[in-house]
Amino acid sequence: MDAPILPPAVPARHLYTVDEAKRLLSMSRSVIYELMRAGRLLSVKQGRARLIPAKAIQQYVDQLIQEAEVTGYGHAA
Repeated sequence: MDAPILPPAVPARHLYTVDEAKRLLSMSRSVIYELMRAGRLLSVKQGRARLIPAKAIQQYVDQLIQEAEVTGYGHAA
């Protein structure tokens, strides 16, 4: 049995590119940009590059967890 092929690991840093953030969040590039446009995922510009702070990724994940708890989807039956 062959081992599953995994994407390369994203190193822990303070800022991530959109491609790195999409791998960390398991989302598409277009969804990442939509989250940024909607103000749900903070991003910064460095020159021409759009970067997402690690803190913003964690805040977004925390926000998703809170939303799941409010709607009741975060609890086992």
